[in-house]
Amino acid sequence: MEEEKFIQELKEGKRIAYSHLIDRFEQKVFTTCISFVPNKEDAEDIAQEVFLEVFNSINKFKGNSKLSTWIYRITTNKCLEFIRKKNAKKRFAFLQSIFGNEIPVDKARYFTEMNHPGIILEHKEKSEVLFKAINQLSDHQRVVFTLSKIDGMSNKEISEIINKSVSSVESLMFRAKKNLQTLLENFYKNDN
Repeated sequence: MEEEKFIQELKEGKRIAYSHLIDRFEQKVFTTCISFVPNKEDAEDIAQEVFLEVFNSINKFKGNSKLSTWIYRITTNKCLEFIRKKNAKKRFAFLQSIFGNEIPVDKARYFTEMNHPGIILEHKEKSEVLFKAINQLSDHQRVVFTLSKIDGMSNKEISEIINKSVSSVESLMFRAKKNLQTLLENFYKNDN
């Protein structure tokens, strides 16, 4: 189906177009979500939020980029929003525990599922360490690194998603790798 016609049908609220949208993008959106948030249930929830956002905002889509680029932009933003909220909840729970409130600190392991095909590591503990390190990167570095190394996107595709030049993407990737190297070296030095 021609993209312009497809987008017009989405804007007109045609059910068949929405069904086609989900068929076409469901796996890609879920794969991106689980790359950022390696927990199946959380990734599924975020993917649902992405499609709700797409359905509610399709009339705002200007066509300045491909539809897939716009959907990836929404997906990465929803994932980062989820991570920020999760981190804020952990800090809040920690502060409450310090001040003696009865609300316990969430001790559940966040990284419970590591079945994503882009992540093949020997041990779950190493995966957890890697994702903790990735989550310490700046938002831009985290997005670039995740989309490149875990989702396998090209620098050009990433530049379209984050609205930055290819050279900016390359620079962000360089800094992300350097920062990850430092974070992981420090972790393993302190671990011994």
